[in-house]
Amino acid sequence: MNNPEPSCTDIYEPGLISVKDALSQILSDVPVIQGYERLNIEKARGRTLYEPVIAAFNVPPHTNSAVDGYALRSSDLPAQGECTLVIGGHAFAGRPYTGEIRPGQCLRIMTGASVPEGLDIVVMQEHVMLKDNSILIDARHKAGQNIRKAGEDIQQGHIVLQPGKYLTPPDIGLIASLGIAEINVARKLKVAIASTGNEIFSLGATPSAGGIYDSNRYSLLAALDKPDIDVINLGILEDEPASLLKSFNEISDYADVIISTGGVSVGEADYTKAALQESGQIEFWKVAIKPGRPLAFGTIGNAAFFGLPGNPVAVMVTFYQFVLPALEKMSGINNKPSAPVFLAKAAHDLRKKPGRTEVLRGIIEQDDSLFWSVKTTGQQGSGILSSMSLANAFIILDHESSNIKAGEWVKVQPFSGLF
Repeated sequence: MNNPEPSCTDIYEPGLISVKDALSQILSDVPVIQGYERLNIEKARGRTLYEPVIAAFNVPPHTNSAVDGYALRSSDLPAQGECTLVIGGHAFAGRPYTGEIRPGQCLRIMTGASVPEGLDIVVMQEHVMLKDNSILIDARHKAGQNIRKAGEDIQQGHIVLQPGKYLTPPDIGLIASLGIAEINVARKLKVAIASTGNEIFSLGATPSAGGIYDSNRYSLLAALDKPDIDVINLGILEDEPASLLKSFNEISDYADVIISTGGVSVGEADYTKAALQESGQIEFWKVAIKPGRPLAFGTIGNAAFFGLPGNPVAVMVTFYQFVLPALEKMSGINNKPSAPVFLAKAAHDLRKKPGRTEVLRGIIEQDDSLFWSVKTTGQQGSGILSSMSLANAFIILDHESSNIKAGEWVKVQPFSGLF
């Protein structure tokens, strides 16, 4: 009697590896790309810093006032009660006062203006009484208040940003504050994507009986629309072993990563896995995850290869759980926070079998007490793409967990940290 082919719905299918082990192997195997390009900082958001940013001067460059008010010597403050100080001059941001402020005098000063040497306190204008050319001040103030010291933010020679920093809007402003107009960033990652399957039709075509429009490639195009990625759209590849092998080999000479969808399960007409086995090295092709079990990972030529499932939801789940972390490592990002995962209360019962990680599409909500709750979007089939569109988070049920009762805590991963 012949042994049956393993089923994609069989939890105990031979050769399955856990989500944790799959991700660990992927991140261990994929390399960090080499090379950089020089960019104006206006174009650098979302790129990865290639070289350190070093401060050529102090920030702020001079000791300055944090408020609109009056700069004076703390030794002129009264021990108790009040005293009168004569206004000896005015200082504005970009127009420092160059005269002398003698004991018993104060300097009218605006926010950001340089504080002259010898003056060690700025009193807010709301805390004094102005009369003619003098102020009346009380004893409640202390030396050092409302003064920003030179180098308080950044000191000259300090490494402000390390290589591998994923550049955010605050980083761009920080670099600009150092007078730096151009920086070196890691070159863009070249990612080739393709759909496979004779049942798949391009937009604008008329599907034959049993045919469907290609949604997977468009989901991936949108997911890969990032400043640090160049996408090579291979379209729909002919679902025939020799043709797939030729296409993958040709693009592997140029691309850093190849992502295909479809053709990696156990069906007789699933040729992608066969092409990968013939032209490259396959590390694994079955992961204990639902949806997304038939996931092939390996190399073709110099390119990392991800053979994602054909079902639309499985494509998106496996992309965000496996491919995106790999792309971030390959880009050299070493400090971008992972998409947050936190606990929320299940709004209803959830069915779950131990022995695999299950990723559901959920809607997280916050009640008046600021607690988070989560419910599913309804039917969770791997072909129901509307479940992704309706959702705002993944519900992640761990490998060994079983059925979840309403009110129990579950892990959620908001889309806002992924998309």
